[in-house]
Order: sequence, then structure tokens, then C-alpha cells
Amino acid sequence: MAIIIGIDPGSRMTGYGIVQQTGDKLTYIDAGTIRTDTKEMPERLKRIFNGLTRITQHHLKYTDEPIYTAIEQVFMAENPDSALKLGQARGAAIAAMVALDLEVSEYTARQIKQAVCGYGAAAKEQVQEMVCRILQLEVVPQQDAADGLACAICHAHSSHSMNKILLNSSMRGRGGSKKKGRWRLTEEDLGNLR
Repeated sequence: MAIIIGIDPGSRMTGYGIVQQTGDKLTYIDAGTIRTDTKEMPERLKRIFNGLTRITQHHLKYTDEPIYTAIEQVFMAENPDSALKLGQARGAAIAAMVALDLEVSEYTARQIKQAVCGYGAAAKEQVQEMVCRILQLEVVPQQDAADGLACAICHAHSSHSMNKILLNSSMRGRGGSKKKGRWRLTEEDLGNLR
């Protein structure tokens, strides 16, 4: 089991989503936005840093499960000023997580949409709808919060797939038997998994 915090950085609204991963199952824990209603960029960055720090510390206090974080990478915007502000907001979010000694994984918007919708150029409304389906939510989260949840879902799918690949490669080296195109666990492999 693990807790995954997904972050969709923005200079005016930073979305976050928190899920619990238990094997293949994902459970919704929390989602929301950190709003920065000020014109001063240093104050916005402070609010992003403090907001994510408070949210994460709350979950660190009430769980013994490992916590992982995932953040969306900066895309190249048409407006260089917007890209710079987005990069600064993203830096504040990463700094907040690293200050709490958490590992941060990064995903492109295309990777996140592909993991959630199966299509890398999906619209924001499609992402919101698929997040609701995957997490069995009755209420549609705000777009930035849905993007944060989508980032967490992407990390869960990526880490789960990577664990399967690593398990399969370790079985090949340990003499796992192959029958009809599938790897079978030997008794020794089962003992090592426990």
C-alpha cells in the first residue's frame, strides 16, 4: 500500500489529488486547489509551498504508508512569460515535497492523459470524466484538482507496471519456469515474495 500525491502546478491555481494504491486498486483520499489570489509572484510561490507542505504533513501524520509524489512537467507555452511563471510554481511545489524528504516523479501532460484516458491529446473534460470513473467519484472535481488526481493515477499505473517488469525480469534470472507464454512462479520465488 502507498499514498500518491499528484500535483498540477499553476501560478494562480495549483491542483492536487491524493490516492491510496493497494495492488491494482486506487482509492480516492483528497483533492483540491491552492489558490493564489495575489499579483506578487513571490507571495504566490510562498502560498504554493506552504499549502502543499501543510497538506502533505497532514497525511504524513496520519499514515505509516510510504508517500510518493508526482508532478506534471512544464510544457512549452506560446507565451514565454507564462512558461516562466509556470516553471516557478512547479519549482515551489517540488521544493515543498523535497523539503519533506519525498521522492518526486515527473510526467508530461501527454503521459498523464495517455495513462488516464488512453489518448495523449484528450481534452480536460475527458480527463475529469475518466478520473471520476477510475476512482468511482460521484462528484466531478474541479479541473485543476482532477488534473492532480490524474497525475497521481499516472504514477500509480507507471509504478505498478514497473514493479511487474522488475518482478518478471528477476524471475528469469532465478529460474522461473515458462509455460505457454507465461512466467510461472517457482516455490523459491513465492518464498522470496513473502
